[in-house]
Amino acid sequence: MTLETIRKRADFLAANRGIRVARPGFVLLAQPNGGRGTRFGVTVTKKIGNAVVRNRMKRRFRELLRAALPEAGLPDHDHVLIGREGGIERDFALMSQELAAALARAAAGQGDSRRPSRRGSDFVPPAPQDERKNGKAVGPEERGRRPRVSKDPA
Repeated sequence: MTLETIRKRADFLAANRGIRVARPGFVLLAQPNGGRGTRFGVTVTKKIGNAVVRNRMKRRFRELLRAALPEAGLPDHDHVLIGREGGIERDFALMSQELAAALARAAAGQGDSRRPSRRGSDFVPPAPQDERKNGKAVGPEERGRRPRVSKDPA
């Protein structure tokens, strides 16, 4: 089985609509790709660390995927690993076991539920603070602040 790498942003976004399996060191996304073979991609955000840390994590993830996908990968699916903060310190053998379990869950169609969107349909924006009282601007004393003292040398 030949493995290809996902390179286009649109393919990464499409994988985000598929099955999601979260583990302590990573999140696995799996999405059918319409007969393009078994492909994989890795993404690690700047939130995880500097470039050295992110590149090290990506190298570890690529090696995990190259070892696991030929046997346990879903055929004709895109597989994307998203790095999480604990992923860089985790033992490689433990992450390998977690990846095998995540691939088994994805193959069974048992993905984790998605978090509700921050801007979902039930999102209510915070009420703006009213700085006016009876049509007039409220001064600092009425807002509970001290009035500004001018530094006029006169």
